[in-house]
Amino acid sequence: MPLITLDHPVPATAPRISACPGLMRIVPARDGGLARLRLTGGSLSADAARAVARAARECGSGVIEVTNRANLQLRGIRADAHARLVDIASAAGLAPATESADDIRNLMLSPLASDATRTLAADLIAAMQADAALHALSPKFALQLDGGEQLAMLDHPHDLWLAALDDGARFAFGLAGTIPLHAHDTPALGVISRDDVVTFVTGVLRRFLALARPDEHRMRDLLARAGTHALAFPEPEAALRSWRRAPSDATLRLGAHADNTMAYAGAQAPLGRLDAATLDALAAIATSYAADRLAMTPWQSVLIPDLAPHAAHDVLHELRALGLATEPRDPFARLIACAGSAGCAKSRADTKSDAQRLAPLLPAHALAQVHLSGCERSCAAAHPVATTLLARAPGRYDLYRGEQLAACNLTLEEAAERLARSTTDA
Repeated sequence: MPLITLDHPVPATAPRISACPGLMRIVPARDGGLARLRLTGGSLSADAARAVARAARECGSGVIEVTNRANLQLRGIRADAHARLVDIASAAGLAPATESADDIRNLMLSPLASDATRTLAADLIAAMQADAALHALSPKFALQLDGGEQLAMLDHPHDLWLAALDDGARFAFGLAGTIPLHAHDTPALGVISRDDVVTFVTGVLRRFLALARPDEHRMRDLLARAGTHALAFPEPEAALRSWRRAPSDATLRLGAHADNTMAYAGAQAPLGRLDAATLDALAAIATSYAADRLAMTPWQSVLIPDLAPHAAHDVLHELRALGLATEPRDPFARLIACAGSAGCAKSRADTKSDAQRLAPLLPAHALAQVHLSGCERSCAAAHPVATTLLARAPGRYDLYRGEQLAACNLTLEEAAERLARSTTDA
C-alpha cells in the first residue's frame, strides 16, 4: 500500500490541550511531589538506574514506582528539590530533548523489542519532540509500536497503534483501541511501510489536533463525534480485515528464559514499587551479567535482558534475593494496587497496605490478577483485570468479576475467602 499522507496543517488556533512548562512536570500528591521519568520502550541503562536511585534518595521519599506504561515515577518529591531532580534526570539522559516535550513521549514497546524496533521508536519520539505543534497533545495520549514479540502488553488501549507485518517491513495500524487478537475485535484500518512510519504517525497526530475540539483530549473522543472517516484513511486491503495479531504470554515476563544465543531474567516488583537500594542492586546485576541495561515492563516488572544463556538462572537467584517475585503463582505477581489514600486524596482506602495484607491470603492455585483500586478511576490497571476490589471505605471493598459486581462491602479476609472459593486458573 502506498504512503497514506495526512499533511493537513494545524491551524494557529488549535487548542493546546496540555501546557506543561519546563523540562519535567512534577505534580502534587498527598505524599509530596510526583515526578514521572519516561523511558523509551522501558529501557534504562545501569548508569541511569543509579541516577534514578540517587534522585529518589536526595529529592524524594525514596519510593520508586514502575508504571503500567513501563516508565518510572518518584514519589514524595520535596518542593525545594525540583531543580535538583531535573539536573539529575537531564545528566542521566532521562529528560526530554526539548522544553514542553516530556508529556508526549508515551510510546509503548515490548520489553523484548528488537534493536530495529527500538531504533524506529527512537526516531518516532525524536520527530514528535521536534514538532512543537504536537506538544499540545494530552499527557494521557499514548502510542504503541508492536514488533510481534512473544511478550507484549496487548490489552492496553492506545490512541494509535502499529503492529509489524512481514517481519517488520510493513505495519498495520489502528486507532483508539487495542491491537486485534480475536474475531470480534475491530480490525486494522490500514497498512504502511516501515519507511513511512514516522511521517505517517506525525501526520495522524497533527490531523487529530486540527480536528479535535478543546474537550476532546483522546483519539476516542474525536472518533465518537466524527468517526474514523474524519481522518480520511483509504479503504484497507481486503486481507487486513481478517488479520489478527498472534497472542502474547504475560507470564514470560517472569523467570529465566534462554535460547541458543541470548537470555533474559524477569521479576515482579511487589505492587510495582522499588526502593533506591533495590534499584541500585538491579543496576549492579545488569553491569555484572548483562549489557548494562534494564528493561521496565507495562506489568510493573523488570527484566535483565542480553544475558549469556548460562547466566540466566544465576541472575534469577539474585532477583529472588532482592525480594522480587519470579514465579507466576507468587502473590505479588498477581496483585496490582493504586497509590491508595497514603498518596492520593481521591482514594477511599490504603490500597498498598491492604494489598500487602491480602497477599498471603490469596489462593495458591490461581493465576488471575487481582486489582485493588481506591476509587473508580482505576489508575493502576489500564488493561482488563479478572478481579477488582473497589474500595468503599478503609479496609472495605466491593468485589467485581470483570465489570460485574459480585459482592459488596467485604473485608480483606472475606474477599480472600470468596477468591479461594471461586477463582480458577487463568
